[in-house]
Amino acid sequence: MRELFEFLRELRENNNREWFHENKPRYDVLHKNHVAAVQQLIERIAAFDPEIAGLDAKNCIYRIYRDIRFSPDKTPYKTHFGAYMTGFGGRTSPYGGYYLHLEPDSSFVSGGVWCPSPAMLKKLRHDIYDSMDEFTAILENGKFKKVYGQLEGETLRRLPDGFPADTPHGDILKHKYFVVSSEKPEAFFQSEDWLDRAAEDFRTLYPFNKFLNYTIGEFFGKI
Repeated sequence: MRELFEFLRELRENNNREWFHENKPRYDVLHKNHVAAVQQLIERIAAFDPEIAGLDAKNCIYRIYRDIRFSPDKTPYKTHFGAYMTGFGGRTSPYGGYYLHLEPDSSFVSGGVWCPSPAMLKKLRHDIYDSMDEFTAILENGKFKKVYGQLEGETLRRLPDGFPADTPHGDILKHKYFVVSSEKPEAFFQSEDWLDRAAEDFRTLYPFNKFLNYTIGEFFGKI
């Protein structure tokens, strides 16, 4: 992992095709090791989330190549390694899952539902409203709060239409997506037991994902 962070630091300073081509052998080795580590992490997550069982790490890991077609930033490469693990299709899935982000000075583990469609967001909000006590119990769990804090991301200024103005915990319903994260120092990932520690953090996240994924399963007619 130390070599991975060193590579990404150098890439951040030399984000061009010439440098990357010269260092492609280094990247290939690091990428192969990353795939293997993510596969081991999947196996650990599957011990408490059966939906993850059988997931292929290759379907979870994001490409390092940036899509620059419509971006003002024309640097060709991402400066992080990322993987999104969910038992419903890997990195392309709309279901809630477990995300691993490795980047110098900006690493974290996170999960939940990111950028749901308007129709899915509406259903998530209504199901959270209908089961607010259950949802807030997950968020207020001592271990959950210690690891992940609180919901993050963009919110509406006003309560969405269709909910009473005096709705308890109305701020939750203002969220445009339902995601939590836990920042980690590089030392976390350089420890020999980082896979076990990351898996334990994801175990803490499991009830959160399970709640959201039940609603998403209903949305797609799979429950």
